[in-house]
Amino acid sequence: MTNKDQDWAGDPHNASPDGEFVRDTNYITDRFVAGLTERHDNDDGTVSWPIAADHYRLIAARACPWAHRSVITRRLMGLEGTLSLGLAGPTHDVRSWTFDLDPDGVDPILRIPRLQDAYFARFPDYPRGITVPAIVEVASGKVVTNDYNSIVRDFITEWTDFHRAGAPNLYPAEHAAEIDELNDYIFRNINNGVYRCGFAGSQEAYEKAYADLWEALDWVEERLGQQRYLVGEHVTETDIRLFVTLVRFDPVYYSHFKCSRHKTSELPNIRGYLQELFQIPGFGDTTDFTEIKQHYFIVHKEVNPTQVVPVGPDMSWLAQPHDRDRFGGSPFAEGTTLPGALPKGEELKNPEPSRKSSSAKPR
Repeated sequence: MTNKDQDWAGDPHNASPDGEFVRDTNYITDRFVAGLTERHDNDDGTVSWPIAADHYRLIAARACPWAHRSVITRRLMGLEGTLSLGLAGPTHDVRSWTFDLDPDGVDPILRIPRLQDAYFARFPDYPRGITVPAIVEVASGKVVTNDYNSIVRDFITEWTDFHRAGAPNLYPAEHAAEIDELNDYIFRNINNGVYRCGFAGSQEAYEKAYADLWEALDWVEERLGQQRYLVGEHVTETDIRLFVTLVRFDPVYYSHFKCSRHKTSELPNIRGYLQELFQIPGFGDTTDFTEIKQHYFIVHKEVNPTQVVPVGPDMSWLAQPHDRDRFGGSPFAEGTTLPGALPKGEELKNPEPSRKSSSAKPR
C-alpha cells in the first residue's frame, strides 16, 4: 500500500458535498477498429486505433469493479498474449492510481510510477479523473482510451483476430438489444447505485439511491429464480457487469456504502449465481478481496475516517457447490472452452486461503 510518509499529495474526495452523487461519465471515447493498419483521426475529434499484438497495455486495478470487467473479458477472450496487463495498487492519493506494488514503484513495461503520467503524456491539461481501466500505447506511453464500456465491447467485437480458439460469444446478435437495455438498467441502479448510496451527501439522496438499488436487486433475485443467467442461456457481457458489483457487495458495499438490507449470501438465487460465476476461470481467479477492501476502506476516508480495514466477511461460500444447473443452459455454448491457466505474473497477490483454484470447473 502507498506510504503516506514518502509521497502523499492529499486524500481523494469522492462523496457529494450536499446531495446526490453524480458520476462523471465523460471519458476518452477513442475506439479500436478491426481492419485498420494505422490510426485514423475522425471528424468528431476522436481517434480510431488499429489492433495489433504487443502494441498496447491494459492498465487495471484489482480493487476497481469497472477495471475488473475488462480483466475478466480479456481472460475469457484469450487476449493475454496480445495485450499485456499492468496492475495498479489498491490505495492512492488525490493523484489517483499508482504502481506502488511493482518493483521500484514503476510499471515494468511503461516505466512510469503513476497512471496519470500516461494521461498527461497525451493530454497535458487532462481535466478529469485518472481512471482505470485504461489502455496505453506502449511505444508512445500515451493513453488511448479509458472508456470502460467501449474497452470491454471492443475486446468482444473488434479484437476477434486475436481471440483464443473456443472463446465465448459474450455479445450474441440475437440478444444484443436486450443486453444493451439491461446493461443500462444495471449500471444506473446497481453498478453506480451502490456508489449513489455510499457517496450521497444527504439523507434524502441516500434513501432514494437505496430504494432504487434494492428495487433493482429484488428484480435480479426474481429473474435469477427463473433462468440461469441474465440474458439467454449462456454467460454474456451483462453477467460480467453484474458480477463485479455483486462480488464486492458483502465485503464492501453492504457496510461501507450502507447498502445493508441483505447480504448477497442471504439471497438464494443471487448467491447461487455468484457461486457459479466465481468458479468459472476468469471470474474468481481475478478477484482479490484483500485489495478490494484496502481500496474502499482506506482511500474513501470521507466515508471511513479511521481507515480501518475489516478482516471479514468469510467469502469461502463462493467456492461451495451451487444449484444453478437446475435450469437449462450452460456457462458457454457448445464448442466454447474454458480459459487456461493464468499467465505467469498475473496470479492474485492475496488468494483466499479457502478458495478453490481457478481450474475448478463450472457445473
